[in-house]
Amino acid sequence: MMDPHLIEKYNVAIPRYTSYPPVPFWQTEDVQEKQWTDQLINGYNPNEGLSLYIHLPFCENLCTYCGCNKRITKNHDKEAPYIDAVMAEWDIYRAKFQDLPVIRQIHLGGGTPTFFKASELYRLINYILSTSVTAPDHEFSFEVHPTSTNLDHLMALYDVGFRRISIGVQDVSQEVLKIINRRQTIEQVRLVTEWARLVGYTSVNMDIIYGLPKQTQQHIKDTVNEIIDLKPDRLAFYSYAHVPWKSAGQRAYSEEDLPQGVEKSSLYSLGKVLLEQGGYKAVGMDHFCLPNDDLYVAYQNDQMHRNFMGYTSKYTTCMVGLGASSISDSWTAYVQNEKSVERYQETIAQGRLPLIKAHFLNNEELFFRKIILDLMCKDRADWSQMTGNLDTDYLHPLRQDQLIEFTDHSIDVIGNGTSFVRNICAAIDPIYSLRTNQDVPVFSKAI
Repeated sequence: MMDPHLIEKYNVAIPRYTSYPPVPFWQTEDVQEKQWTDQLINGYNPNEGLSLYIHLPFCENLCTYCGCNKRITKNHDKEAPYIDAVMAEWDIYRAKFQDLPVIRQIHLGGGTPTFFKASELYRLINYILSTSVTAPDHEFSFEVHPTSTNLDHLMALYDVGFRRISIGVQDVSQEVLKIINRRQTIEQVRLVTEWARLVGYTSVNMDIIYGLPKQTQQHIKDTVNEIIDLKPDRLAFYSYAHVPWKSAGQRAYSEEDLPQGVEKSSLYSLGKVLLEQGGYKAVGMDHFCLPNDDLYVAYQNDQMHRNFMGYTSKYTTCMVGLGASSISDSWTAYVQNEKSVERYQETIAQGRLPLIKAHFLNNEELFFRKIILDLMCKDRADWSQMTGNLDTDYLHPLRQDQLIEFTDHSIDVIGNGTSFVRNICAAIDPIYSLRTNQDVPVFSKAI
């Protein structure tokens, strides 16, 4: 059980550091397409290849906990026009490359990718692969909702090279699932898992969440035990991020319904113990793997990477985001696409990239980006061979609480510090720190 004093002290609103700087601190809204694509081409290394994230935003029903960009509809006539737009966006990008781009990673996210018919997903991926080169060590994955995924989905994507699926479980309790309006059963989760292994998928990931409304230790115990029985290769054990100012669906319940602070932390502690007893190894901030999983192997070898698709064993400098609201990354710059499906499709139809926000990193930001990424992937950072300065004044309380050790040129996360990596990153972040006051809420709490 975590020290209640530490939980109270560090459970503050801070960035998740999916990017550095965090998206709310990006500086450019007047995005010049050429400025971005020049950065992308300069950062691209054909020996590494590209990562593609494809955002498929449609869902038939609203899961009220979800903070993702989504469009709720039962109108499946929207499928083909959206896929056409994504393929056209890919055409704009690939025309910027001198040779056919090399694809190393593809991830289909949402929304609910399996909202789309198997034939539409196949059409999209087949087109992208026919207009590119597939890296020999490629890794293709997609997110599935147990209620909308069928054998056709799994077979169609397997045929174009997908070998990893990620199943959204969240919780197995019908009481909790009803509150968050997620209509599924553990039997459906089990069936999709069995189908995936039957078809030949070599990696199954499952997502579960702690801190959901009305969630108790018994719910966590039941959920984790069911997960262990299904033996996924890896799983993400995410903290529920309560951001009702950003995601209106979360207003369906109040903060009084949510486990918070010590109570919420105890849910994670219980789940972590049960997962480790079940043979899983903790990696990064919120992931667990079986010892033979390639993500755990990458973590052990200091080769694990983190980007907008999450933790990965495959490193690429450049990631291209396709689809409404997707984010792209050239290491030296970020851009985000138009969030509205209609405006996204209209801009693509005009032959332009639908960019609405960007950030071009200066040398100081690149310095801190590398340090923060290392802390989140390796539990340590060493900047002795880097050009840049880091103010360690705000690290002293973290050392006194036995969460880190540090020198003039390195930080090591120790003990319970793995539960407070975001706080450690915020303490060294010159753009945002624990001493920053926020009159308007921007970030979720650390726990």
